[in-house]
Amino acid sequence: MAGSRRQTGAAGEEQARRFLLRSGYQILQMNYRCRFGEIDIIAREGPLLVFVEVRTRTGTGFGKAVESLTATKKKRLRRLVRYYLARELGREIPCRVDLVAIDMEGPGRLPRLSHIKGVDLWG
Repeated sequence: MAGSRRQTGAAGEEQARRFLLRSGYQILQMNYRCRFGEIDIIAREGPLLVFVEVRTRTGTGFGKAVESLTATKKKRLRRLVRYYLARELGREIPCRVDLVAIDMEGPGRLPRLSHIKGVDLWG
């Protein structure tokens, strides 16, 4: 089961990467890992650094992908972004966190992709 979740996640991240490239983003890094967890995609949109969380669902039994960004996940993302800025850049710069939510609704159906810019990590 865990293997299939990883495959689903990797497929969703690849779809998100292609979508962001088509939308004019420059992909800087995929799957940045540190002791606090993982940032799925780090990109640039013009001068802005964008941290992208990708959520992929294969069914609606546990809700839609866009609904899966929990308070716990937001707290983890806050910590990851702060860590990345301090550790990798040594300073704060203008940035935002986006969510790419992908719902794969069944065989033969095209996935639904939603891109939400500027996710509120404090709300």
